Amino acid sequence: MKQQNWILNVDFCHEIHGSANITNWAKEGVWKAIVMALVFKFSCRIFAGYNKCLRVFDVHRPGRDFEQYSTIKGNKEGQSGIIAAIAFCPTHTGMLATGSYSRTTAIYREDNMELLYILHGQEGGVTNVQFSKDGNFLYTGGRKDPYILCWDIRNTVNTVYKLYRSTETTNQRIFFDIEPGGRHLGTGGQDGLVHIYDLQTGQWISCFQAASDTINGFSFHPFLPMAASSSGHRRFGIPESNEDLSLGISGNS
Repeated sequence: MKQQNWILNVDFCHEIHGSANITNWAKEGVWKAIVMALVFKFSCRIFAGYNKCLRVFDVHRPGRDFEQYSTIKGNKEGQSGIIAAIAFCPTHTGMLATGSYSRTTAIYREDNMELLYILHGQEGGVTNVQFSKDGNFLYTGGRKDPYILCWDIRNTVNTVYKLYRSTETTNQRIFFDIEPGGRHLGTGGQDGLVHIYDLQTGQWISCFQAASDTINGFSFHPFLPMAASSSGHRRFGIPESNEDLSLGISGNS
């Protein structure tokens, strides 16, 4: 059987695109809403986050078919808002975590999407969720929220600790990552620094200046001793005089 390689991409303003012979659902008019989160499961299923729902696509059956799961129940309980982050537990326990712009994180059973927990505490909309390598802890980060929260999913009453990063005044989603050994977490911020934390203790270890601009993405290589970061943000020029602000409109009084 010929091996197929897949490439998926999603952002706020454009459609989802895939390689090989699959239907571009957005162009076909199936996806009426903007996709805010996208994860490719090893079981060859694509999980996509929308407003108050998840859609699951099976790449073995390309086309318009998908399964849809509402994150809000009939009595309006559950997780509201746009689902902006999705993560699977790496220990094959069948748990799925989703982050929402409603500032909540939810944990579900993957097989039937049964809601297990709702986690509160993020100051901004949750835009990044990631399980620890042993599957016992969950790390969540939010928009314009300076803290990454650590949760013990065996006891979710309170957070275990908080990890600081400079994100208070940027509208960007700032992503963090856990190194393959599971011991350290790296995150950027609007100050151009990458901070490294020890996940066993929650203590700050070191930082380095990765760019002179906002570090919005940081990722460890899956098996080599290296990492990648991305940086940048929009800047707008400030007029030097009041004349630049004039609309140039004249009329008779």
